[in-house]
Amino acid sequence: MRASLIQIAVDEGESVESRRRRVTSLVREQAGADLVVLPELWTTGAFAYEEFGREAEPLEGPTYEAMAKAASDAGVWLHAGSIPERDPDGPLYNTSLVFSPSGDLAAAYRKIHRFGFDKGEAVLMGAGRELVTVRLPETTLGVATCYDLRFPELFRGLVDAGAETLVVPAGWPERRRAHWTLLAQARAVENQAFVLACGTAGTHAGVPQAGHSIVVDPWGEVLAQAGADEEILTVEFDPAKVATTREQFPALKDRVL
Repeated sequence: MRASLIQIAVDEGESVESRRRRVTSLVREQAGADLVVLPELWTTGAFAYEEFGREAEPLEGPTYEAMAKAASDAGVWLHAGSIPERDPDGPLYNTSLVFSPSGDLAAAYRKIHRFGFDKGEAVLMGAGRELVTVRLPETTLGVATCYDLRFPELFRGLVDAGAETLVVPAGWPERRRAHWTLLAQARAVENQAFVLACGTAGTHAGVPQAGHSIVVDPWGEVLAQAGADEEILTVEFDPAKVATTREQFPALKDRVL
């Protein structure tokens, strides 16, 4: 299976529409991949809190339409990162969109763990409640977003729901980059699953981003990792390794709690 993680720079000075066009073009260029992954809140920047309300979209808004067409044009499964979603009957949500190669919406995930403690996303957006998995021909994706990476219970739930490949778009800050790599490897090892974690480059609202998107195998080995700048990280991996790993070292069968 071939995956491309598009680690784009989300910097001040570029309009949402311009960035949307640029990302659409980058997705189309990944024809031949099986799965393409974008970062969290790439339309606005994960720390550009004042932009959330201004740039929020309905679920089937302009980003939805552009990404659905890009997935169809490239013939790929597309995890389109996340957008600030405006629910007409409720608050804003940090919502991930996954499209099939035909451009159909395969899943939408509202981020469960909101970052910011008593400010930012934690107070501006509502919390999702449902775990989301997506069945691809080669593997089952478990969908999580950024701060979710710190909560292993969520990933246990995804594994119990059949997840074999854990996909984590993020807008992770540079000052905690060591945690990013450590937690991606930890989630892979403890769940005996692949982890595909796609971050952003550049600076969001004055917050330097970590970049360093990463792909980790079920043994915790790093198959590929990006640098700090804008980059497309492409890697080939064998989803069958999940079943083999869980057979050879059946730790999940020994769970008590």
